[in-house]
Amino acid sequence: MTDTIFHKIIRREIPADVVYEDEHLIAFRDIAPQAPVHVLFVPKTSIATLNDLRADQAEIVGRLAHAAAEYAKREGFAEDGYRVVINCNGHGGQTVYQLHLHLLAGAPLGRFGAGREA
Repeated sequence: MTDTIFHKIIRREIPADVVYEDEHLIAFRDIAPQAPVHVLFVPKTSIATLNDLRADQAEIVGRLAHAAAEYAKREGFAEDGYRVVINCNGHGGQTVYQLHLHLLAGAPLGRFGAGREA
């Protein structure tokens, strides 16, 4: 597995604006936010992409989603709404090859694709 910027953040080799951490994951603000709130939830287990997630690791995605939902509640925007996204590989928009979940919120987010229902 390639060492990524996220691995360096987990090891505290480079700074990040950490908003949550437990024994399984870390969450920090994106340095190039796509919404007023843009937080990345990253497992501490090295998994390059969603495609690389094994069946015995499936709870990791649940932990990421649960942590994002709890963060949204704690920060007061859960009722207004938010989006969670996991990009996978190049065509899916993934640029850092360590599994991570994006939480986007803080303003109305447009629907995905013109004229399509989500």
